[in-house]
Order: sequence, then C-alpha cells, then structure tokens
Amino acid sequence: MIVKSDWRPTGYPARVLAVTRCVVPDAAAAHFQAVAQQVLDALSARSGFVRGRLGRAADDPALWVLVTEWEGMGAYRRGLSSYDVKLAFAALMGDVVNEPSAFEVISGVERPASTAGASGDDE
Repeated sequence: MIVKSDWRPTGYPARVLAVTRCVVPDAAAAHFQAVAQQVLDALSARSGFVRGRLGRAADDPALWVLVTEWEGMGAYRRGLSSYDVKLAFAALMGDVVNEPSAFEVISGVERPASTAGASGDDE
C-alpha cells in the first residue's frame, strides 16, 4: 500500500529538497566521498535538517548528488549559513554543477514502514 501525502498539515511551511550535483573525476572519488560525508555531518547538526543522502550515478560514475531534506526554506537557509557548514562545503565547491538546487516539496508518495522492502523489488 502506498500512502499519498501533501507532506504538511495546513499552515505549515513546505519541506525543501536541496539537490546538489557534482562532477568528480574518478581519481578524486574517494576523497570527494569523505568530504561529502563531512558536509552531511555538518548539515545534520543544523536545526530543521530532516535527512540527507549522497549518491553516485549508475550510468556515469563521475556524476554525484548530495540530497538533503529540510523542514522549510528558512531552516534550509539558516543551515547553509552556519560557519561549520560553509567550511565543510568549501571543499566541494570546485566540483558543484552551477544550477538551482533548492526545491519546495509539492507532493509525494511514501511506502509505509511496515511494508518497505516487502515486494522484493529491491534486489
């Protein structure tokens, strides 16, 4: 069973997805992954942070993505303004694709936790 949701009760700000794409040469991948983890750790300490993930494209191993979710645009902006976050992010800036990265969540679908992975599609 899939649960559809507008992700927020009436009167609450929209959640925000921050999607940061990076192009990283294969030789620098291990270092990039370690630095990106430091960025996630710094972001996760900020108020309003919900979750974060680092991914690598299956069809293009030079393309990476750092995705975080925030309670709202204000939390996202305050999170990025932290000195610790700025310091951690500075090491990635040479690899970041220059494009818009903050998106308000309009709608979504989630599988209830009790049925996650039950279909066997994860293999």
